[in-house]
Amino acid sequence: MTPARHLAEVDVVVVGSGPNGLAAAVTCARAGLSVRVLEAQPTVGGGARTLDLGLAEGMVHDICSAVHPMAWASPFFQAFDLPSRGVELLVPEVSYAQPLPGGRAGIAYRDLDRTVDGLGPDGAAWRSLVGSLSRQPGHAVATALGDKRSVPAGLLPRGIPTAARFGLGVLEQGTGLWDRRFVGDVAPALLTGVAAHGIAPMPSLASAGVALLLGSLAHSEGGWPIPRGGSGAIVTALVADLEAHGGEVVTDHPVRSESDLPPARAIIFDTTPRTVVEVFGSRLTGRAARALTAFPYGNAAAKVDFVLRGPVPWQHADVGRAGTVHVGGTRAEMAAAEAAVAAGTHAERPMVLVSDPTVVDPSRRVGDLRPLWTYAHVPAGSTLDVTEAVTAQIERFAPGFRDVVVTSRCVPAARMSEHNANYVGGDIAAGAVSLWRVIARPTARLDPYATGLDGVYLCSASTPPGPGVHGLGGWYAARRVLHREFDVPHPPRLAP
Repeated sequence: MTPARHLAEVDVVVVGSGPNGLAAAVTCARAGLSVRVLEAQPTVGGGARTLDLGLAEGMVHDICSAVHPMAWASPFFQAFDLPSRGVELLVPEVSYAQPLPGGRAGIAYRDLDRTVDGLGPDGAAWRSLVGSLSRQPGHAVATALGDKRSVPAGLLPRGIPTAARFGLGVLEQGTGLWDRRFVGDVAPALLTGVAAHGIAPMPSLASAGVALLLGSLAHSEGGWPIPRGGSGAIVTALVADLEAHGGEVVTDHPVRSESDLPPARAIIFDTTPRTVVEVFGSRLTGRAARALTAFPYGNAAAKVDFVLRGPVPWQHADVGRAGTVHVGGTRAEMAAAEAAVAAGTHAERPMVLVSDPTVVDPSRRVGDLRPLWTYAHVPAGSTLDVTEAVTAQIERFAPGFRDVVVTSRCVPAARMSEHNANYVGGDIAAGAVSLWRVIARPTARLDPYATGLDGVYLCSASTPPGPGVHGLGGWYAARRVLHREFDVPHPPRLAP
């Protein structure tokens, strides 16, 4: 590793090479600026890396994100045009599924009509609540993920009806009214499994927003896609574009103090707010340092990667066609599990997320072996190996699962930050997910990407619009950097 003081001066330094950091770097490089990305890990990509974990020869695993509705829906990635860069977003016929006791299941087909038909007496309620948002996915994305400090693009005037439906749906599903429209238990469980992506108590307004946004995208043209070859394909495309425009990435280069930074006119941190405080210390005013340090982190996920000999033997056949499976049982069971985590205890039956990429990408198989990606929700800082808890939850809805497991590896929540420093205590959202902390993320200041130091900005998932592989935090921050630091009023074209 070359010491930072020996690196040449550049216009922009980006600290961290996650999707947001790379989005910021690409935007600045395309504007004609010299850009250097500094990454602490030996590999690039942050939460979108695909690596050989040594579990089976030649097999790769997604170490964090695996399924990418935002890679299709994000305005940044739509402008960047991933397909034209060789990234194949493979769309499962079933976006996600929710196995239930007794061999039943809720199935969210990409086809809305088929989903509605499968939900029986709650089909019309699903169409009204979720399906109505899927008709204008761009408006739903603008409502939920637009730059909250300006009028979100696409909302006016045509997006107002979608924004109103989204807001009313959040108020319903985020409060004690959440069971009002449903008569059975399948549809509410199907929606609650999506809400659980927020790793927050339910019902809550923030988790309801997650459910309605992601739930509606499941019925859109892009669905919930899985990149061929793994999430790293997205990172490869971003790095290639950055390098094509003169930028560079330096790996194995942690930034712990100003001495680790080369001279630059602007610095953009794809890190937690506390990293900025650690690096700049006394240069920050007391008020700014306190605000950044006070940003709260949420509860956590523990990862278990499996190698299987054959598919998961789900009781309900269509669950095996889903790119994502939410394993938590009924709405009441999932709410109880998340309440336990919020109270600082491990749920007896934790909320588990599962994805078998070979459902749409047979290239991920190695002979008769296949990877299986799973997370379990746990309290922040948990040191528990959750392999048995995850196995038992899957076995509950897929008897015989243990028999197809060849090997596995668990990364407890407390160790998640070893491969991504932004995952404090295992918080893969890089900050608590609540309605307030979606808006005032990481602080309540008018510009959420500013840090209180001239020329120093934040762009990580700790900033709006929050977690997800969408690149929007980096894109929004870079546009401010271009305008304020380099007098570039309009962001550059992103298309090849």
